[in-house]
Amino acid sequence: MMDDARQRSDRPTVLIAGASGYIGGRLLAKLEQAGCRVRCLSRHPEYLQSRLGPMSVACRGDVLDAKSLRPALAGVQVAYYLVHSMASGSRFEDLDLDAARTFGSVAKQQGVGRIIYLGGLGSGQDLSPHLKSRQDVGRVLNASGVPTLEFRASIILGSASISFEIVRTLVERLPMMVTPRWTRTLAQPIAVEDVISYLMAGFDKDLPGSKVVEIGGADRISYLGLLREYARIRSIRRIILPVPFLTPRLSSLWLGLVTPVYARVGRLLIEGVRNETLVRDDAALQEFDVRPMSAATALERALGNEDQEFAQTRWSDAYPAVRGDAKWGGVRFGQRVVDSRTELVNLPADQVFPFVEAIGGNTGWYYCDWLWRVRGFLDLLVGGVGLRRGRRDPRRLRQGDTVDFWRVELLEPGRRLRLRAEMVLPGRAWLEFEVEPDGSKCTLRQTAEFDPSGWLGHLYWYALFPLHGLIFGNMLKNIARAAEQHA
Repeated sequence: MMDDARQRSDRPTVLIAGASGYIGGRLLAKLEQAGCRVRCLSRHPEYLQSRLGPMSVACRGDVLDAKSLRPALAGVQVAYYLVHSMASGSRFEDLDLDAARTFGSVAKQQGVGRIIYLGGLGSGQDLSPHLKSRQDVGRVLNASGVPTLEFRASIILGSASISFEIVRTLVERLPMMVTPRWTRTLAQPIAVEDVISYLMAGFDKDLPGSKVVEIGGADRISYLGLLREYARIRSIRRIILPVPFLTPRLSSLWLGLVTPVYARVGRLLIEGVRNETLVRDDAALQEFDVRPMSAATALERALGNEDQEFAQTRWSDAYPAVRGDAKWGGVRFGQRVVDSRTELVNLPADQVFPFVEAIGGNTGWYYCDWLWRVRGFLDLLVGGVGLRRGRRDPRRLRQGDTVDFWRVELLEPGRRLRLRAEMVLPGRAWLEFEVEPDGSKCTLRQTAEFDPSGWLGHLYWYALFPLHGLIFGNMLKNIARAAEQHA
């Protein structure tokens, strides 16, 4: 143990500018696993505190403020620069260059050994403003005099990445898609896991001076190819109509209407799709041990990782903490729709959870069991499992057990039960119960979660939402009532 502690203390100090971002957060976790001492630069370090391990600290600083950067960069051997200003409006290019000059200048003054920067692939004179800005930032950092390792990446695919969300939203929401000529421009999408692997490998890679390394996935594929591949993975049929007249600019404005949550940044990314983002130099494969996965595998992993992240989420933290907080139609979390409700029970948690754990099988579903039997019969008619499976034990559950046409995905004894639907559905569904202790009382929370598959999935959810509200709401009340009557 002493040797491990000594080795960890000998690790160089690393700074991440952009630790609260999509890439930075994942990189932080990997650096902490490697035992590095990490400083996270943020204008609001209080927001990062809960994410940091014992070897990491959050320090206040702004990449546009040299004074705030000096203490943050003092004694740093490697600095990751993962900052951009795309969400800042029309002046984002100027802000990006000013920030890079300030950061590079202070890094040089403070003796930083290496800057590692993640930029964008693309070549030619007619680069989009986004891609041109990303590459100009790399050149500014390199000109600072600090050895700079610049990774240039194509489309990044991962759960919650903007590119992945754009692909998913278009396929899931539009039964017919018009595809302009630019959607056939080739790219080399790379999984976020592979990007992190390259960033980690660059930490102590022996490289003389500065270097630009182009990184991409295993496939050369267009945006249209990604749309088709996602539809195949999700078993969604889509009508695709090629049109010659939609420019990237017009398409990006239309995208802002279809996916408003990503409007400003999404527009800049889509405008960059007119440029091929292909690896022209295979130095990454020659000099690094990373072997990037295919686009199909990256999409499948993005969906799978999202499932894991949702399963690990505690809905009482993510959902509005108000009694009777169910909202008509549910609340959207990305593509998914979530409907959550609570019931205060005048019993301690350990007297309530056994009634949650006994759900299904001979116990039934606490409300309108005949409707559940009808649903099971309909499921059998369309080739599903119906209610025939019951459950292994009438009182106790284990992770992986079947409960009628559900399966136990997560079980935290005495606290939490998460069921994944295995009936035939136009999407994927989960039903989760939590028991939150509150002295001699507890709060019983029930969450229904649905990941619709295409427009049919959305139609299914909203058409049945009133019935689900009646069934799930009374189910929750009856679980509480059964526990109180037994007590």
